[in-house]
Amino acid sequence: MTEILAQWHLLGLVIGLGTFLIIGLFHPVVIKCHYYFGTGCWWWFLVVGIAALAASVAVGDVMWSSLLGVFAFSSFWTIKEVFEQEQRVRKGWFPSNPKRKQ
Repeated sequence: MTEILAQWHLLGLVIGLGTFLIIGLFHPVVIKCHYYFGTGCWWWFLVVGIAALAASVAVGDVMWSSLLGVFAFSSFWTIKEVFEQEQRVRKGWFPSNPKRKQ
């Protein structure tokens, strides 16, 4: 598949689209994870990021390796965003979960 995309000069477009979708996916994930689990879920993103990073190194295909790398570093960035989401909730920009102990 990568050969066909590279032949038609579409590999960069597919990687760019995948990057866009991965980053877009993480925005609601941060909000939902913080709402239901608070900042205690940060280590999930660390584990997922390390696994995706290892997979990115192990995969030989450029497209999948790139997308796994983007996914890994998006997971690492999400750790920061979960803690920033805590501040946004304190400011009243997002609702806090009334069922979760503060």
